[in-house]
Amino acid sequence: MDPAGRHIVITGAASGIGRACAARFAEAGARVVIADLDGDAAQAAAAEIEGALAVRADVGREREVASLIETARAHNGPIDLFFSNAGIGGPPGLPDGRDGDAAMQLTWDVNVMAHVRASRELLPDWLERGRGCFVVTASAAGLLTMLGSATYSATKHAAEAYAEWLAATYAHRGLTVHCICPQGVKTSMLAASGQAGQVVLKDAAIEPEQVAEALLAGMAAGQFLILPHPEVRGYYELRASDTDKWLRGMSRMQQRIEEVERGLQ
Repeated sequence: MDPAGRHIVITGAASGIGRACAARFAEAGARVVIADLDGDAAQAAAAEIEGALAVRADVGREREVASLIETARAHNGPIDLFFSNAGIGGPPGLPDGRDGDAAMQLTWDVNVMAHVRASRELLPDWLERGRGCFVVTASAAGLLTMLGSATYSATKHAAEAYAEWLAATYAHRGLTVHCICPQGVKTSMLAASGQAGQVVLKDAAIEPEQVAEALLAGMAAGQFLILPHPEVRGYYELRASDTDKWLRGMSRMQQRIEEVERGLQ
């Protein structure tokens, strides 16, 4: 899809990948809606883009997803592209107890159910019109894993799987789906990822603007899976073709992380 003249809604757009993509879409001629849990930050981001609308929205809540879509339509008309980008890191390790379960549920609501709820709202109109575009930010963790967090890994796998299901089910009816899976991006989420993130991702981390460029290039090429880090494709192929070898390598990486953590104590 050429963004020029299109109505594009982006969640988690007050900072990081979402903000960079909002700026890049606007530069390409799109009418942009910037949605974020932090309403003040959304307003600040929108102020930098002529004509952009800021909407405070908690995508972990079904009613707020529906309200965001209703507000965007009232302001700009039918939505051409919905970029379901918002996500959270979730609790580290393997959480236990009631508090751990609650944190896992919140991560599931934001990282997975937000995609489901948005697409449910959007699909009737898109299928009637015979066109629409849905973009999901998953992660390389959704193709591989994230050693520091069982919750993040599981929810990002689910996000990629859901995007894949949408593409397989509705492509013949005019729906285009893209799933972008960056490995490490210089955002607050990477900074909060602990030793697992720093050991595994620090040398490969790229800027949010590079992710935005990769997204537009992937959209232009009609790619479902968009990989801002080209090396992820090789890891993904190894995981599929020789899973045992890949798991042995990941186990060695986990040992290295634990060694680093012990050295900091």
